[in-house]
Amino acid sequence: MTIAVGDPIPDVELRILRGKTPEPVRSRDVLGKGKVVLFAVPGAFTPTCSDYHLPGFVHRADELRAKRVDTIACISVNDAYVMAAWARDQKVGDNVLMLADGNGEFTRAMGLEADMSAAGLGARSQRYAAVVEEGIVTALLVEPERGLKVSSAESVLSAV
Repeated sequence: MTIAVGDPIPDVELRILRGKTPEPVRSRDVLGKGKVVLFAVPGAFTPTCSDYHLPGFVHRADELRAKRVDTIACISVNDAYVMAAWARDQKVGDNVLMLADGNGEFTRAMGLEADMSAAGLGARSQRYAAVVEEGIVTALLVEPERGLKVSSAESVLSAV
């Protein structure tokens, strides 16, 4: 079952890279306080994710913060090393918190997994964005098909 507006954000273990060590963090600890914009991508370094989705949030971080967004977070079914390398490649800096859902537990708990085996990617996340306030989903923008239309930074700016 897919998470819906009004539902609490799932509480599972994710990872972030601190120095050279993947550090476990709880999703409720990093996404459950204040106003959070969370966006999910099918894979780090993939074309749409690298050319449009992540850069849109990096470039519009100040506009989102002006709308009282406390945290902008990107999540993908990748490991913490890949997410950190992608952040460096994309010059993310402190604009976006990069969360690794290496085992896909958060993605499954959200009900937003996608079987991308036909493309050689295995189980991944659907592309989406969510606004989370004090741990409760207040907006959910799931892409209805491939591409980037409803979950872009521009769309999220209209939803916050």
